[in-house]
Amino acid sequence: PGPITDYAPLVRLGDDDINTQYSMEWVERVGLLKMDFLGLRNLTVIDAAAREIRRTAEPAFAIDDIPLDDAKTYELLSAGQTTGVFQLESAGMRRYIAELKPTRIEDIIAMVALYRPGPMDWIPDFIAGKHGRRKITYLHPKLVPILEETYAVAVYQEQVMQICRDLAGYTVGQADALRKVIGKKIKEKIPVERAKFVKGCVANGLEASLAERIWQFIEPFAGYGFNKAHSVCYGLLAYRTAWLKANYPLAFMAALLTSVKGNTDKLVEYLAECASLRLSILPPDVNESTTDFTVVDGAIRFGLGAVKNVGDGAIAELIAKRADGPYHSLAGLCSRIDTRLVNRRVLESMIKGGALDSLPGNRAQQLAGLEAALDYGQQLARDRDLGQTSLFGGHGAGTLPAPSLPGCADLAPAARLSYERE
Repeated sequence: PGPITDYAPLVRLGDDDINTQYSMEWVERVGLLKMDFLGLRNLTVIDAAAREIRRTAEPAFAIDDIPLDDAKTYELLSAGQTTGVFQLESAGMRRYIAELKPTRIEDIIAMVALYRPGPMDWIPDFIAGKHGRRKITYLHPKLVPILEETYAVAVYQEQVMQICRDLAGYTVGQADALRKVIGKKIKEKIPVERAKFVKGCVANGLEASLAERIWQFIEPFAGYGFNKAHSVCYGLLAYRTAWLKANYPLAFMAALLTSVKGNTDKLVEYLAECASLRLSILPPDVNESTTDFTVVDGAIRFGLGAVKNVGDGAIAELIAKRADGPYHSLAGLCSRIDTRLVNRRVLESMIKGGALDSLPGNRAQQLAGLEAALDYGQQLARDRDLGQTSLFGGHGAGTLPAPSLPGCADLAPAARLSYERE
């Protein structure tokens, strides 16, 4: 209504929550469409797990083809084993999902919508309704097809809007306008909408007193009801991650670990979950590990990307050079790599993390001999750059003897574990 003279809110998007909300209201007022694009790590987890399944077990696997009635998935959910499952891994949600014991995708969708401040108060009623511990009643027969799916609890905005349409004769636009008035708590308009709703119900043959009771029933839900379309998307992702965990735990946990490889706290949490699932975790290995966690011979191989101080450039160099054959010794490794990419700090972290355990020598010997091995590798690199060859036609590598590892006892168990954690 009228020209807009205050453009400041339109350029303050993201400054803080208050400014963002203010700006979004202006975006709507000028007739623009606002959209939220969610960057969900879980989509990456699902995709990575599907790729591991295709690589190791089922070449034609497609996540879109999984059934929505999988018994193993609902057993996992009913047991509350939802660590790593999208939207369902908090302590409170684990408790509620175990109490609910879902048997259909609609149960998960509703729980995702209910587990928020406000609607949470209705979760016990929802669970009691599902298991027949509460008598389900409806204020009017027309409410049955609208609320039956959620055991007479109004969970979604769409249910409130449908009640307005079926009982009060609202158009879709009018029902949405009522939802906005209540949802945004526009106090001066709520009495107007209430009178309009009651009048519409009476015109459709309901008693005014019953219309008032129905209003009192829907008003709280309209204030915090969840968008069902949103909840269906979240519920489906929750089910898919649960299905992967129930049916392909190795691939799922490998993908989950990869997704948090830079977050030590979450990494430890998910490694503990692997232990509870009796999944074997193999240590990082310079000759076998890739950047990510991978499924190898019925176990999960630790990814080099989760070892601190080992960056993507170093990993790419190590993997590229081992394409010519495995590394056989610390000195041999240093002779093949670019030590500007795979430097002392990288190699120390890999030794401490156990990534060189497949090479000769214990970790103490490798740490003590690292300096000499690096010097050896750098000298060979200089010789190659200068094009030096031996008297008999071989390259410099043939005349420069590889250093041996010093003789020393292995690290004490406490030091070994401390280094691994570091």
